[in-house]
Amino acid sequence: MADNMKLLLISSFLCFVVYASNGPVPVVIWHGMGDSCCNPLSMGSIKKLIEKQVTGAYVRSLEIGSSIEEITMVCSKLAADPKLQDGYNAVGFSQGGQFLRAVAQRCPSPPMLNLISVGGQHQGVFGFPHCPGGNETLCEYVRKLLNIGAYISLVQAEYWHDPLNEQEYAEKSVFLADINQERSVNATYKSNLLKLKNLVLVKFLQDTMVIPKESEWFGYYNPGQDKKLYTMFESPLYIHDKLGLKTLNDTGRITFLSSDTDHLQFTEQWFIDNIVNKFLM
Repeated sequence: MADNMKLLLISSFLCFVVYASNGPVPVVIWHGMGDSCCNPLSMGSIKKLIEKQVTGAYVRSLEIGSSIEEITMVCSKLAADPKLQDGYNAVGFSQGGQFLRAVAQRCPSPPMLNLISVGGQHQGVFGFPHCPGGNETLCEYVRKLLNIGAYISLVQAEYWHDPLNEQEYAEKSVFLADINQERSVNATYKSNLLKLKNLVLVKFLQDTMVIPKESEWFGYYNPGQDKKLYTMFESPLYIHDKLGLKTLNDTGRITFLSSDTDHLQFTEQWFIDNIVNKFLM
């Protein structure tokens, strides 16, 4: 009788292990600047949508601010979460996209499996939101004013990238220049990013918030001016494979997606068809 009970307990345990290992991969989402983890009109609805579509999925919406100092805190929180220890998928919205990339590069445990950047500014920005508009001269003037103190303000210094002075950007950027290997090459950043199964980059074709919008696909302005743009494939990051982007692409692990809308303006069905069904199931 005792032996039968032991067998029953062992069988039950094995069934649990099999079920747990075959269950849905947990999802971590990170909001953009000015948003919050649980806004029912944004991250709250995204969390519910994923939970509805991926039955039984554990979805953690990060209750964190928009400062780069929060990345270390996020790494600690993820490492302490027992539900994430076998790996998780990450979805970052706007600034949350490059913040989660920093997590992938700096904190490989627990392992991030798929990184989905929805409108993230991976080469930074050089412009005022919703500009250019009807008056390009005014927009250019505003941009020059912003540029004067860009690397003094912590918020600006996180993602501001002045193509007219690449040296100052590389020296003074407190975040982006580091994770993009602009000052020195950190081999660990590259090896950690190469652990991803997929890197998914979403660009909004009518984006008036992120300038230039090509930053969402790792494109940016050619150095020394702010008109002509290069693509990811023409960037030093890609050509010299500083981050592993070329290796990821050569192995079929980068996906470029687009939405013909303004910044973060997508339908639930678009998100289900392009993100949930393809990368979170």
